[in-house]
Amino acid sequence: MERLEQHAASLAAAQQVTERPPPRRSLHARLRDNESVLLAAYRAIAAAAGEGRPISPAAEWLLDNYHLVEEQIREIRQDLPPSFYRVLPKLGNGPFEGYPRVLGVAWAFVAHTDSRFDPESLRSFVRAYQRVQPLTIGELWAVAITLRIVLVENLRRAAARIASSRAARQEADALADRLLGVNGYTAEPDALLRRDADRESFSPAFTVHLLQRLRDQDPRVTPALHWLEELLAAQGTTSDEIVRDEQQRQGASNVTVRNLITSMRLLSDVDWPEFFESVSLVDDLLRSGSAFAELDFPTRNLYRRAIERFARGSKLTELEIAAAALAAANESDATGDRHAGCRRTDPGYYLIANGRRAFEATIGYRNSRFTWLRRFELAAGVGNYLAAIALLAAVALSLPLFVLNAWSIPRVHLALLALLGLIPSLDAAIALVNRAVMRAFGATTLPGLALRDGVPSHLRTMVVVPALLTTRAALEAQIDRLEIHYLASPDGELYFALLSDWTDAPTENAAGDEALLAVAGEAIARLNRLHGNGSAGERFLLFHRRRVWSDVQTQWMGWERKRGKLHELNRLLRGATDTNFHGINGRAPEVPSGVRYVITLDADTRLPRDAARRLVGKLAHPLNHPRFDGATGQVVEGYAVLQPRVAPSLPVGREGSLFQRVFSSSSGIDPYASAVSDVYQDLFGEGSYAGKGIYDVDAFEASLAGRVSDGTLLSHDLFEGVFARAGLVSDIEVVEEFPARYDVAAARQHRWARGDWQLLPWIFGRGDAAGDTRGRRRLPLIALWKMLDNLRRTLSAPASIAALLAGWMLPGKAAVVWTAFVVLAIGVPALLPIFAAIVPRRAGVNARSHLRGLRKDIWLAASLTAFLITFLAHQAWLMLDAIGRTLFRLFISRRNLLQWVTSAQTNLGPELDLSAAYRRMSGAVVIATISAALIGDLRPDAWGVATPFVILWIASPAIAVWISLSPRVAGHLAISDTDARALRLVARRTWRYFETFITADDHMLPPDNFQEDPRPVLAHRTSPTNLGLYLLSAVSARDFGWAGTSETVDRLEATLATMSRLQQCRGHFYNWYDTRDLRPLDPRYVSSVDSGNLAGHLIALANTCREWIDVPIANYLSCVGAADALHLAREALQELPNDLRTN
Repeated sequence: MERLEQHAASLAAAQQVTERPPPRRSLHARLRDNESVLLAAYRAIAAAAGEGRPISPAAEWLLDNYHLVEEQIREIRQDLPPSFYRVLPKLGNGPFEGYPRVLGVAWAFVAHTDSRFDPESLRSFVRAYQRVQPLTIGELWAVAITLRIVLVENLRRAAARIASSRAARQEADALADRLLGVNGYTAEPDALLRRDADRESFSPAFTVHLLQRLRDQDPRVTPALHWLEELLAAQGTTSDEIVRDEQQRQGASNVTVRNLITSMRLLSDVDWPEFFESVSLVDDLLRSGSAFAELDFPTRNLYRRAIERFARGSKLTELEIAAAALAAANESDATGDRHAGCRRTDPGYYLIANGRRAFEATIGYRNSRFTWLRRFELAAGVGNYLAAIALLAAVALSLPLFVLNAWSIPRVHLALLALLGLIPSLDAAIALVNRAVMRAFGATTLPGLALRDGVPSHLRTMVVVPALLTTRAALEAQIDRLEIHYLASPDGELYFALLSDWTDAPTENAAGDEALLAVAGEAIARLNRLHGNGSAGERFLLFHRRRVWSDVQTQWMGWERKRGKLHELNRLLRGATDTNFHGINGRAPEVPSGVRYVITLDADTRLPRDAARRLVGKLAHPLNHPRFDGATGQVVEGYAVLQPRVAPSLPVGREGSLFQRVFSSSSGIDPYASAVSDVYQDLFGEGSYAGKGIYDVDAFEASLAGRVSDGTLLSHDLFEGVFARAGLVSDIEVVEEFPARYDVAAARQHRWARGDWQLLPWIFGRGDAAGDTRGRRRLPLIALWKMLDNLRRTLSAPASIAALLAGWMLPGKAAVVWTAFVVLAIGVPALLPIFAAIVPRRAGVNARSHLRGLRKDIWLAASLTAFLITFLAHQAWLMLDAIGRTLFRLFISRRNLLQWVTSAQTNLGPELDLSAAYRRMSGAVVIATISAALIGDLRPDAWGVATPFVILWIASPAIAVWISLSPRVAGHLAISDTDARALRLVARRTWRYFETFITADDHMLPPDNFQEDPRPVLAHRTSPTNLGLYLLSAVSARDFGWAGTSETVDRLEATLATMSRLQQCRGHFYNWYDTRDLRPLDPRYVSSVDSGNLAGHLIALANTCREWIDVPIANYLSCVGAADALHLAREALQELPNDLRTN
């Protein structure tokens, strides 16, 4: 190791980097040559092996592991794009002049280790090199890539030698055949003499193989052998020496190829991010001077990328940039604002946050043209964004109007069309601008802390799920989901609470209230007994509110619904005693002390593993700490709310209707469909809150205190995100169920539309109840745009219907052009991703796979557009109804502003029924009828273009029922008798394996495999997956009639008894056990995949056993099972030789 480090230091002293490297052949071109040589060698070796000719051990290594070579080449292409290659420092001297310096480092390491890779040796080598000459961040990331390049290059040379030696041996075989007169040749004793003129072709491999063929042969061949000995003597060697030398060369070649292949395999197993951070001098410096080690990996990468960018744009090195950032953080004066002070003492403030501008001036950073363009866009902010939308909408709208004007359509008609086409053109323009911005700027990643040991006490967080107590079944499902949230994030100071209300009622108390509350209280107590308490008290909590009278709703209900729950919870967390929370079992509500953050989820939200910890880490990062401005009552820097990305769940069981598959596949700026558009976060540094996320209790309450009068605000998520300043956490995802039925989705859209229009008073600056105390300050332009954009979405369908009707009043071709414009505007958001997917985003994608995926995307986009047009009339009716109701309630009746039906209650609606669908969607039929009447009375010649739309709108209720139907489950799929018989026999043969090899000698555990060739060998080891598959196979054998119930139960009990004796790790089985002595096999480890497989198998086994209690085995199955055995016996008999058969 010491000599290796000395060589690294001397190499670093000798290598010189130049800013103007001479042109050299690119590494990608060399890689293509290497790939072609290796492929040719592989094919030649495979052909020789296929023909039964002997091949060398080195050739066998290449033949058996060529798939690994292909993988290395593929990873090199993916990880070394031209843009990355260009920024790597190039050498100005030595054999690698013009090539990246890191290639020379990798080549030297491989050469001095005989291609034998060892991570620790590489770590020491790179560390020793950097003691003389530091490597850049990009070079350290390229170490793995260049190592692969060097190994492939070395393997190419070894493969070329293998191929040439094989060709020489093949030529020697042909010559020996001619000399000996074998294998179809006539003996030619003088054949060797005729090659005398071409003595250079006598390579060692050729000579040795020829010697081996000619020795101990007929004396007639002796002259040729004698001549060959004389030739070797003239070269100063003997036959014995050349044979020994060739054997040594073959042995060395075997060792080299073995080392190369083994090193390639080891390269794929190395944790390269961990290796990078262990050798990075920049990381060492940042860790020594700040809390850099406490950040999560993506955040550390954000800092490093910023340092790289600053170093490329200035005269300072990366180490000098890092030192300057640390110096700026250390010299930051305290401002009195603890959040601002904490923010400025983090080096990230100067690398990626608001201190970047001043830091750039300090280090003399020169912006690139793209950076100036981005800076200009960000500086102009919302104004530029809205201007781009307005310009694009004007262009889109002017195109059809220009055509219609050329056809002499009256100006009055054109003005009306322009007015009605404004919103459809805005729809298309917004989709185009958002797509362009997302592609140009990319997604923004917010910094975060790693919290490797879980959530600490000073960041104590409560995960809460607001819910209604409706039925016992719904309550039990909600409790189960709360437990799943805990199991996904069991470590650290996380507490889990159900925030419950009773349903609305005409009286304060209703029948069944206390019974449901008692069930909830007992369920929470059971969870605490099962999982234990946290350091601050009970881990699971129930906070239930009593009903209060609502003048707006004229009934008893939970005060202010979900918004009121969270507000009262926040007050309770800060010591308030006058909340509406109801005591449980005679105990007053108790909360853990020091709760800093709250994660709020909807009842149908699923929290993936570690998502809660990561959310806490994001909000706890100093750059994300909220800074509250008391004068305006808003968070002006950092975030009080973080919204994770929301993804639709995969359908399970009887879910997965056509409606769900088509509509949940779409993405866009709809905050309720995809949480929030990246555009807002990327361009303006803040996202939109959609009701699922984490918030800072104090900042959240301070920014919303007194802003909302009772009974006036239904849709509060966007409103809260505006004043508390919401950020999008695009790299953390929560999962939410997407409606499987159109009627459920439509009811949800109706609720959202009513909530959006209730924000009208705040849009006009008259809704803020705190205006008198904080001063009447208009909403920020971005907040105003978000609210107006929501209103624009609700007007989209009515405007499109009106635009279509107006267009159908035009003559002939004009109606077709205008209709095409409206249809295109509707389809643009769905079709845009198709254009982006035409060209594969990654190199090396199989053309057939890409086309298959593209075809699916086109089908989804076309289906979505067709369904949007089909339901356009109903959507228009639905939105007009929502808008009309809201305006009436808001400005006239001032009642029912908090009318709300939860998603769970909507899903409990009536079953799909055609007549009920026509009643619910009668508005679509009304609009279709009115359209038909107008066309028939005013413009009969428009029937040609309008008929498909009218028919679709009339049929839309039936289509809604059709696309909402659940798919056929696998058990109901048709299968032919022939296929059923074939599958049964395959299954019976599989069960025969378990019957034969699961014995008492293996403690009734399934051996992993049985080897038939070259000799029978049973692998006496098993895994959790093997165990689960055997248990399911056993119960399946009983159901198929191949085993009786008693026999199967005996098998299950014996195996489960053995499993209970196996050594475990924290309740998990190890991945491998010896079936004879039951010891865990080394190395001992737990596989999450195998543990998950076994868990799923045990659930299926439990359900099967419960089913057996009620459904006994059918008598005829025993006969069918016996028939399967007889069929297999007949097949086995027919395969026997005739002389072994008996009559």
